[in-house]
Amino acid sequence: MKWLMRKCPKCGRYTLKRDKCPVCGSEVVVPHPPRFSPEDKYLKYRLRMKMASGLIKFDKNPIFDP
Repeated sequence: MKWLMRKCPKCGRYTLKRDKCPVCGSEVVVPHPPRFSPEDKYLKYRLRMKMASGLIKFDKNPIFDP
């Protein structure tokens, strides 16, 4: 069984409980980022979504063409 620490977004405390914060009773979230892999299968899809939403600005002559 894998144990992950969880963080309460309301009070900022960490806990090992899975459902609610023992201090304030709000829902807890996992604060850990997803694992990084150099062989990222979905990189081109994420870049396309970021370009389409305007998070990444691109020129007419791109260096990287997904």
